[in-house]
Parts: sequence; structure tokens; C-alpha cells
Amino acid sequence: MIKVTVLYPNGEGNKFDMGYYVNTHMPMVKKLLGPALKGVAIEQGLAGGMPGSPAPFLAVGHLLFDSVEAFQAAFGPNAQAIGKDVPNYTNVQPVVQVSEVKL
Repeated sequence: MIKVTVLYPNGEGNKFDMGYYVNTHMPMVKKLLGPALKGVAIEQGLAGGMPGSPAPFLAVGHLLFDSVEAFQAAFGPNAQAIGKDVPNYTNVQPVVQVSEVKL
């Protein structure tokens, strides 16, 4: 199993519309990626590790797939449509990491 993590860094002037992300963007992503997408989790940053510190990320999205190949086959043909929707909910350049789930 692999996890594709999409991180939206917090910072001066960074904006993120969680309502749009949850109710519009992610349902579109689920539809486009189809059965290759095995699971989704969305997190909203609340705070950093130290009391009173800001969250390092405004939001984090997690997408689960059986393999890197399954992710690439599902995402590749839909990358443009998914990417074109990003400005509708954020002005932040997302950071993407693909990881192998160990536990």
C-alpha cells in the first residue's frame, strides 16, 4: 500500500478554503481516480508542536493506493483537471510525497 500525501504549508498570506476542498475538490478527485483510490483522509492544521505555535500546514490530504503504478495510472490522465482546480481553494503550492505504508 502507498500513501500520497499532499501538504499545504502555512505562511504569511497563505489561504485555504477547507469547505471547498472537502465538499467539491476531493469528491471530484475521488470520481476521477475511481476504484484505484482505496482511501482518503483530510486533516486541517490547528497548531504546531509547541504551545501557541501555528500549524506548519494549513491542510494535509492523504490518498491510498495499492501501488505507485496504480497511483500513476489513475492520476496521470487526470493530473491536469485536478491541478486546474487547486486555485479554487488555495493560493499555496502543495508539496507532494509518495510513501510506502509500513504499519
